[in-house]
Amino acid sequence: MDTLKLKILDLLKEDARRSAELIATMLGAAEAEVAEAISEMEAEKVIVKYATVMNWSKVDDEKVTALIEVQITPERGRGFDAIAERIYLYPEVKSLYLMSGAYDLLVEIEGKSLKDVAAFVSDKLSSIDRVLSTKTHFILKKYKQDGIIFVDHEDDHRMLISP
Repeated sequence: MDTLKLKILDLLKEDARRSAELIATMLGAAEAEVAEAISEMEAEKVIVKYATVMNWSKVDDEKVTALIEVQITPERGRGFDAIAERIYLYPEVKSLYLMSGAYDLLVEIEGKSLKDVAAFVSDKLSSIDRVLSTKTHFILKKYKQDGIIFVDHEDDHRMLISP
């Protein structure tokens, strides 16, 4: 991938709302060249989606997010891919990663309640052939996501005490 496309990706990752015109100005390139590069990357599925990062803790819509470590026995001839495909097709699954280390897959899911997450793990995930074990971790608070800090810093109003 050429340098221009990499620079465009960096700028879009920082703010997906940037126009081809603004990116061209920032990079000192022709707007048509930037627009063509973006179109090519969309066609090649380098750019898959433009998304908004939201701080859900500021919205009254309560969601429960869990990270689930999954140990599996790979399928002969297909390895981890066949099981991963079964898992990522569930609508609750937001992300799925093949991992190195103590477990094989890391599944991120979202539910309306702890009960929903528990039902997903017991009824859907654990019942898949070749799933050996699961370990569920609930996200209690997000401090930072995709490079964006969510925590509002409050000024320290304590009085200084000196000896």
